[in-house]
Amino acid sequence: MMESGTAILARAETAVEVSLGARSYPVIIGERLLAAAGQWVAATLPGARCAVVSDANVAALHLAPLKASLVEHGLFLGEALVAPGEASKSFPVLATLCERLLELGVERGDCVIAFGGGVVGDLAGFAASILRRGVRVVQIPTTLLAQVDSAIGGKTGIDTKQGKNLIGTFHQPSLVLADVSVLATLSPREFRAGYAEVVKYGLIGDAPFFAWLEENFEEIFSAPGGARRRAVETSVRAKAAIVAEDEREESGKRATLNLGHSFGHALETYAGYSERLLHGEAIAIGMRLAFTYSVERGLCPPGDAARVARHLDAVGLPIKIASIPGPPPAPEALLRLMGQDKKVKDGKLALVLVRGIGQAFVERDVDMPLLTDFLIRECG
Repeated sequence: MMESGTAILARAETAVEVSLGARSYPVIIGERLLAAAGQWVAATLPGARCAVVSDANVAALHLAPLKASLVEHGLFLGEALVAPGEASKSFPVLATLCERLLELGVERGDCVIAFGGGVVGDLAGFAASILRRGVRVVQIPTTLLAQVDSAIGGKTGIDTKQGKNLIGTFHQPSLVLADVSVLATLSPREFRAGYAEVVKYGLIGDAPFFAWLEENFEEIFSAPGGARRRAVETSVRAKAAIVAEDEREESGKRATLNLGHSFGHALETYAGYSERLLHGEAIAIGMRLAFTYSVERGLCPPGDAARVARHLDAVGLPIKIASIPGPPPAPEALLRLMGQDKKVKDGKLALVLVRGIGQAFVERDVDMPLLTDFLIRECG
C-alpha cells in the first residue's frame, strides 16, 4: 500500500515549507529522493500524471531512477528533452516543448516535472504556466544553483536579445524535491557557479552564515555530507522565508535576492548566454561589483567588500569583468543592458546595494553618471 503524504514527510530528512496560504508547498531536502519521487508526487497530487522535462545531460545521468519510480506508481506520461545550456530558454524551444507536452497528453489535472538545473526549471515552469492555461509543476532540481535558488519561489521565464528572464510568469510549484546526492555528478565549475548563490544568502541578510561559509567552504566543495547539506538547507530556508514574505517582489524584500544580478544579467546577455560565462559566475562578478560600488558610495566598509572578494576568489569564482574570456564589454553596452532589468520602473534603474555583509537594500533611482563612471573603470 502506498504511503500517505504525512508518512513520507515524517521520514524525510528535511522539509522546508514555503508558506503561501492555499498555495503553500514543501521543499524536501534529502538523499536518493529520485527513487521515491513517484510516492511524493502521488501523495502531493493525487490522480495527476507526469511529463518529465529535462536536458540530455541530466537525462543520461539521472532519468532512469526517476522514470522507474513514476512508472511504478502509474504516473509517467513520457519525457521531453531539450538541449543543455542557457540557449534553450528561448521562444522557439518553448514552442517546441509545449507541442511535445501536448503530444504526450498532458491535461489540466496533470503536472510537468522540471528535472534539471535552472534552465530546465525556468523553461519547464513557464511551459507549465501557459499549457492549457496552466498545469501544475513539480521542481526536481539537479544543480546546486537550482536547489538553493531558482527551483523555489515560482519564477519562470525565457531570455531574449534584450535581456535575461524578461518574458515569464510567476508559477509556484506544488512540490520541490532537492536530492543532494545528485550534486556529486556536477563538474567543479558548475558546483562553483551554484555556490555563488549560496554565498548570496549570507551577503544579503545573514552575516554569521557568510562567516561560516568562509570557515567551511573546503568541506562543502570536497565531500557530500554535513557541511554541504547544511549549506543547502540554510539557503533553502532563507529563500523560503523571503518568498513567503514577498512573493512577487512587491515590498522590496524579495528584490534583495537580486544582489549582483543587475550587473550579472547584463554580463550574461553580453556574453551571449554562452559557456563563456555561467550564471553563477556572472553573479559572483556582480556581487563583487555591488560591494565595490557600495564602498565608493560610502555605504559599506571597505573591509567587508575585501572579505567578499577574497572569499569568492578563494573558491575559484571570477570577480572581475576582465576575467570573462573575450573582449571586455563597453560600459555603454552594459548600461543599456542594465536598463532592461526587471527592476527598472518609470525608466529609473534600481540596484541592490549593501551597508555591509548581511545588510542588503534596494536603492531606487540610481545616480546614472556615478554608475557610468564606475563601469568605465571596472571595464578597464
